Amino acid sequence: MATKVYIIYYSTYGHVEKLAREIEKGAASVEGVEAKLWQVPETLPEEVLVKLGAPPKSDVPVITPNELPEADGFLFGFPTRFGSMAAQFKAFFDATGGLWRTQSLAGKPAGFFYSTASQGGGQETTPLTSITQLVHHGMIYVPIGYTFGAGMFELEKLKGGSPYGAGTYAGDGSRQPSELELAQAFHQGKYFAGIAKKLKGSQ
Repeated sequence: MATKVYIIYYSTYGHVEKLAREIEKGAASVEGVEAKLWQVPETLPEEVLVKLGAPPKSDVPVITPNELPEADGFLFGFPTRFGSMAAQFKAFFDATGGLWRTQSLAGKPAGFFYSTASQGGGQETTPLTSITQLVHHGMIYVPIGYTFGAGMFELEKLKGGSPYGAGTYAGDGSRQPSELELAQAFHQGKYFAGIAKKLKGSQ
């Protein structure tokens, strides 16, 4: 039986989605792991998205809370809003009350990836403030630590991410994830999938 890893994200301008696609590749590179991309529902009206200059959503399927128990592990991705997860993703977690009551997600591993506009904009506070969502569900938080090696200590090139998970800097929206940031995302997917597989195998 394959280990199912769901990569679930919200992306306004596409930065988080690019990380998600690399994470999916990394997770799928682990033998016996089935990785699947999902996006959470948009909560903003279309006219507001147009004013924001947001591109159309991709054809990645939209997930509902009831589909979460089918997975063996999760990587959740979102842009930051004042140092914490975007409201769209918080709304999705708020809709998981039924799963919380039954603790249907307890014991499942989970991690985060994210995007911020600036270097001090939440590369650590965003995942840190999001851990509470996992705690109340009884999920197991899996950070990447410093397993990415030398890439974690890069100082010459601008690089998002932290021991909490892969990340990117969007700036005014025009900057796209760098090769190093995408490589870290691939690493997170592969690293996380290996742990999820081990946890499933030990049950």
